[in-house]
Amino acid sequence: MKQVSQVISALKEKGNPARIKTFEKHGAPADKLFGVSVADMKVIAKKIKGEQELALELYETGNCDAMYLAGMVADGAQMTKKQLDSWARKASWEMISEYTVPGVATENKKHTRDLALKWMKARKETVASAGWATYAGYLAVTSDEDLDFKEIRSLLKRVEKEIDEAPNRVKYTMNGFVIAVGSWVVPLMNAAKATAKKLGKVDVDMNGTSCKVPLATEYIEKVEKMGRAGKKRTTMK
Repeated sequence: MKQVSQVISALKEKGNPARIKTFEKHGAPADKLFGVSVADMKVIAKKIKGEQELALELYETGNCDAMYLAGMVADGAQMTKKQLDSWARKASWEMISEYTVPGVATENKKHTRDLALKWMKARKETVASAGWATYAGYLAVTSDEDLDFKEIRSLLKRVEKEIDEAPNRVKYTMNGFVIAVGSWVVPLMNAAKATAKKLGKVDVDMNGTSCKVPLATEYIEKVEKMGRAGKKRTTMK
């Protein structure tokens, strides 16, 4: 299974019309996906593991299922800054911009932080949300000694100042960033808690779905009580 057309056919075969409707409620363009489950994608991903160029070609198709699959297969460490930036700008819905893009971007130690900061400033909602989600992931996979605490404190203040007027999904990922600071960076946990307290319940339009916005104060406290605070991850995928 090395040709894009073959992979697309495999995805189409596993598509589900009901799942398309579900994904559409979460912002996915219905005309650009087949509605493939993650479980089925994992099976396909195993067959094309290591096929970096194929992964890049799949992302370029614009099909949401193919783009998500591309993120599972691609090695972000092998991608150029230009390629990663292109992925963020072509992300068509939240599952791609907030999970696929950060997943590959955080594998690229050289460009993760710079790209995250750049994307945060974007006017396009999906790009900006990718920036906050990527920086959150960066905190999770980077040792504290390699983090810029002053910069992170500044970003917490920025969230406090800008979240009320931020686009819908940017609000969601800003809230996620605060949670990430409190969960992954123990020296800044109190600062994150203070910001979380000021934010309170963040109002995000979930488009009638059952999804909820995590309350940052409760989430950070839960992580702390479970003894998981500061325990870094090896990957965000």
